[in-house]
Amino acid sequence: MVIGLGRFGGAVAESLARVGHEVLGIDQDATLVQSWADRLTHVVQADSTSSDTLRRLGVHEFERAVVGIGSDLEASVLTVLALSELGTRDIWAKALSSKHGRILERTGAHHVIYPEAAMGERVAHLVTGKMIDFIEFDDGFAIVKTRAPREAAGKTLAECALRSKYGVTIVGVKRARTDFTHATPATKIEQGDLLIVSGPTKLVEAFAAIT
Repeated sequence: MVIGLGRFGGAVAESLARVGHEVLGIDQDATLVQSWADRLTHVVQADSTSSDTLRRLGVHEFERAVVGIGSDLEASVLTVLALSELGTRDIWAKALSSKHGRILERTGAHHVIYPEAAMGERVAHLVTGKMIDFIEFDDGFAIVKTRAPREAAGKTLAECALRSKYGVTIVGVKRARTDFTHATPATKIEQGDLLIVSGPTKLVEAFAAIT
């Protein structure tokens, strides 16, 4: 179930439907509901802040709910509260600020997402040109795609010892016009290779900075 079919909620709903999940979309905006009618399993115009309304829609039958309401903080919080009261087992909610996020957690959200902040941080890493892609997890762990450092060119991973030197793990290697290769100590690095690197965020950032 996805509540709030704006840019964030709509993108989540569409992605879930594309990979084969049945999705119930809920929004108060009749125009939005109409626009999603042919793309989701079910779409309903309804007030998601009402426990009675959600109960009639059978929310208890859904294992997961995503609350994508962002502009109306009161509606966001009341919707999470209603879902919690109805026993929804896994509630994901979008927050616009840390204060909003704390309130959502206290009212029953199991997972709070900060899409604007996450995208802002990701773009900040990418615009430096050192990282081609960047994903950070909640526990200070990150995975990046970056170019191989010059010091590794022509050497195997065992020979250049990037893990012991920089504290990061080379997960895989992508070379132009060849398939992705999972890294092993015997994997040879060539100039221009792209590396998939994982590790603590600060160490991964430091490694990418030398490439």
